[in-house]
Amino acid sequence: MQHFFLLVLAGLLAGTMNAVAGGGSFVSFPVMVLVGLPPIAANATSTVALFPGTMASAWAYRDDLRGIAGISLKLLLAISVAGGMLGAILLLVTPGGMFDLVIPWLLLLATLTFLGGRHLGDRLRRYVRIGRPAFLTIQFVLSVYGGYFGGAIGLMMMAVWMLIDSTPLAAMAAPRTLLVSAANGSAVLCFAAAGAVRWPEMAAMMVSAIAGGYYGARFARHLPPTVLRWFVVALSATVTVVFFARRY
Repeated sequence: MQHFFLLVLAGLLAGTMNAVAGGGSFVSFPVMVLVGLPPIAANATSTVALFPGTMASAWAYRDDLRGIAGISLKLLLAISVAGGMLGAILLLVTPGGMFDLVIPWLLLLATLTFLGGRHLGDRLRRYVRIGRPAFLTIQFVLSVYGGYFGGAIGLMMMAVWMLIDSTPLAAMAAPRTLLVSAANGSAVLCFAAAGAVRWPEMAAMMVSAIAGGYYGARFARHLPPTVLRWFVVALSATVTVVFFARRY
């Protein structure tokens, strides 16, 4: 029961974070490890548990869905689904010891991306310009990362989008949520088919993640996400240090 309540609270917080600022996996993944799941099973179970929450957020954002830089949302969806599936397959064939070695570095990458926050795209745009072919390629690579691990994937997407589209960040929240959901959705199917999901832990986290995802998206338009974003930065930095200490 202690694990149950911990998973429920983690799901509520992770779902809300994903809807408002991103970074929910910084809560869900370490909690899955904390309750005793091996890293690959923890990552797969966390992804499945948070997926309905991100879909709830996408539904709440449905009136604001749009393409990026004139590229249709359908094309971006297809690319994200394909990339997410490839990333999930790569995770499933990765030896457990290898993933345990790589995960601290993935957490560090995600933490640094989150730390860059909303200004990352502005900084990059001073030095980098990309065309549509490069943009679609990067979107596919990011979707592969999303299926493999996915920490801060939403922020990574928006940082790249800002190199080709000058739309305000607030308007990118809806397509970001949908495309992250697409990458995660194909990964969910792969994880479920491969038997990599621990269903009791997933179910405990999923219901509260749906509530956090839906109501977090509903209130995201009215609440400044700054405090939550810095909370995520502090949390992700702590989790990264813990996983480095645990592995090395």
